[in-house]
Amino acid sequence: MEKIMNYFKLSKLELSKVIFPTKEQVRNAFITVFVVVAVVSLFLAIVDALMSFSLSKLI
Repeated sequence: MEKIMNYFKLSKLELSKVIFPTKEQVRNAFITVFVVVAVVSLFLAIVDALMSFSLSKLI
C-alpha cells in the first residue's frame, strides 16, 4: 500500500511540473499544421497530375 501512495504522490509532483499550452498556443499550432498539410497536399496533387498527364501522353 505504501508503494501505491508513493506512486500517486510522485505522479502528482510530476504533473505539477508540466507546463500545459494555452488556448492561443494550441490554436496557433493547429493553424500551422493545417496550413503545412494543405500546402504539401496541394504540391503532391500537382505533381501527381503532371506525372499522370505526361505518362498518359507517353503511352
